[in-house]
Order: sequence, then structure tokens, then C-alpha cells
Amino acid sequence: MNHSMRSESLDRRSMMRLMGSASGLGCAANLSQIDALGDQNLNDQLRISGKRVILLWLAGGASQLETWDPKPGRPTGGPFSQIQTTLPGIGISELLPKMSTHLNDTAIIRSLNTKIADHGTAYQLMDTGRVTEAGVAFPHMGAILARELGNIDSKVPDYVSMYTSTEGRRKGSAGFLGGRYNPMFLTDAMMPENIQRLDEVPDIDHRDRAELRDSLSRIFARHHSHPSFDGHNSAYGRVRGLMASDYLFDIDRESETSRAQYGPTQFGQQCLIARRLVEAGVPFVKVARGWWDSHGQNFETHQELCADLDHCMSTLLDDLKERGLLDDTLVISIGEFGRTPSINGSLGRDHFASAWSCTLSGCGIKGGSLHGKTDEDGQTVVEGEMDAGDLYATIFAALGIDHTKEYMVGSRPIPIADFDSTPCYSVLT
Repeated sequence: MNHSMRSESLDRRSMMRLMGSASGLGCAANLSQIDALGDQNLNDQLRISGKRVILLWLAGGASQLETWDPKPGRPTGGPFSQIQTTLPGIGISELLPKMSTHLNDTAIIRSLNTKIADHGTAYQLMDTGRVTEAGVAFPHMGAILARELGNIDSKVPDYVSMYTSTEGRRKGSAGFLGGRYNPMFLTDAMMPENIQRLDEVPDIDHRDRAELRDSLSRIFARHHSHPSFDGHNSAYGRVRGLMASDYLFDIDRESETSRAQYGPTQFGQQCLIARRLVEAGVPFVKVARGWWDSHGQNFETHQELCADLDHCMSTLLDDLKERGLLDDTLVISIGEFGRTPSINGSLGRDHFASAWSCTLSGCGIKGGSLHGKTDEDGQTVVEGEMDAGDLYATIFAALGIDHTKEYMVGSRPIPIADFDSTPCYSVLT
């Protein structure tokens, strides 16, 4: 290789590194101006402006019999009793004592029949609301709600997914909606990686790099066309705003009292971050609590996991309500499926998708409502059966989104809730 070719190659590599390190710094606003995100008046405006969603993802599949649909005294019931809630005639597992007093803002759905009991396929079903189809990359729930609820000019993330150490760290995808709505996925820590400007890169250089990337992108776009370009450019254009929102992930900015209320567990700390994010205007936050896949020692496992869920979920609902956020924030608790009513030889429960439960709390939900019923052993749905599409339609309706709305993928219309899906109006205000 001669000297000129070597220089050209090095320059090209340098340029690519420069563009990569800029991480899409297309917005040339001064970071000190974007720091206004911390201003309380702006937070109040963001809070009032739209609806928000926090998804508590019970990765691996929680048992409905040890949570929302206990069957005490039956061969399938297990060792735990049912406790009366503040709602007349409605009982839940004794493993959720705090939530038994927090159902005035919550609806329990006991009649999900989603049929698929394989982790990977069931995850895709519950995170997209429909069965996987060859040739179509369906967007996941967070991407749909980020698009429907987000502000195109927002400087905070649209979709944040908290990391979990189980079930393959499934990230979610914006699918055909494009890169603009892909999640900010936290894989190893609660602070996003590479979100802060390096000290050795002055702010003026940072902005110059962004302007250079914009210029090169415009030149490239004049000679090439692809649907992904707009999504990539939009994502690049928001990076400086995202950098200025790093404080939202720092729970040390919360009072000791607030941190103590949520507790020291990873799930509790992530729920606290979720509250901080929705308060700042983030449309969708997913917090995963893993290890519910209890094929063995189901009852010991659920004693530990339910204690964490019970404390963190009740604390989150209280916190949102006290801050005036719950009326505009929908909190969902669900996994990819439930657990078998039958108890296996290892004292565990296996995968089960024929009759299981979830909850919806807050925004648009009729508090204290109960939908659906399973038989006395929890084997089948006997009343109010719902599938994944119906659940999605219900979620959209609670948020004021038309569940029949369609996206056009080429010339094909695809409704945001699957065809023939129907909202569950009995749990909606």
C-alpha cells in the first residue's frame, strides 16, 4: 500500500471513529440550555402534557396461583392461603399483603388465554400483541407507545428498558417503526453507557462533530434512499438531549427517605428510576424482575419474588399517586405466561398460557375491578377470556389511543392491536 492510499484509509477510519464517537450528536443545542429539563415548571408541563406507561415485566412467568388468582384448598392450590383485599369479595395470595390494600387503583385480569407456552415465542407474543409473522418485524409495545405518546421534539428518551439477568436479556425492538423508537436498553448498570461527553472532548468540538455528521448525512441522502435513514437521523439528532437527561438515572439525587421507601433491591431501585423517568416525560419504561421460571421449588421461589414485587409495586403506586402522576401513568404487571396449576415432582410449576393473570393500575383503569374467571382448579378460563390482542386493545383504550388505528407498511395496513381485538371495557373508566 502506498503512502497516499494509507493516508486515505487512515482518514476514512478516523472519520468513522469520529462519527461513531459522536453517537448521533445531531442536535447542536448547548447542553446548559437542555439542562432546563431539571426545572420543576418544565417537569410540570411535561407531566400534564401526556400519558405514560411503566411495565413491570415478570420475566420467566409468575404463577397466577401465588399472586392474583389463588386456589386455596384445591389440589392445585399449593400451601399458601388467600387473603381478603380492601375490595369486598376479592381475595389474592397471602404473599401480596401490601397489594391487598392497594387495589382501589388496580384492575385484576384473571382470564388470559394466550396459548403459547415457550419462552421465546411467548415473549414475542406478549411484547408485540400478535403472533410472529415471516417478513414483518412487528414493533414491541414500548415502541408503539413511545410513538403514540411521545413528543417528536422531546429531549428525554422515548423508551427505556431496564436490564435483567434472566431470560436472555430480551431487549425489544421498534420493528418497522424504525430506529427512532428502539429502546435505550440498560444491560449492565442503571446509568446508560456512553451518555456523558468525554472530558477530553470540548463542548464546541462536540457540536462541530454533530454538524459534520449532519452535513455528511445530507450529502449521502441526496444520492441514496432508504426508509431507515430518517429513523437513524432522528435518533442522532436527539443525542445531546439524551446526554443532558443522565441525571434522571441517578437515584442519589433522591432523598434518603425516598430511596428507603423503595428499598435496596435492584427491582426497587429500578422502579424508583422508572418514576423519575415518567415524571420527566418519558412515555414508556420497562422494569424487569427476573427468575420467575420456577420449575422446581416454586413455593420458596415465590415467597422471595412476591415479597419484592409486593413491596416495590405498592410503593411505586403510592409514590405516583402522591405526586399526582397516577392518573396519567398506566402501570402494567405481566410476564410471558403463567404457571401450571399442576405441581410437578420437583415441587415446581411449569409453563402455562391457557388461564393466567395480569394487572393494570392507574391511567384509564377502573380501580377495584376484576375481569374474568377460571375454574375451581385454575385449569381453564370459564368467563371473560382474553388473548394478547385483547389485552393490547385494552391498554390502548386506557391511554386514549384508538386500538383500530393502522400503520402502513408499504401498501399493507397493520392495526396497532391485532385484527378482531376487543378492549375489555369492564376494567376501563
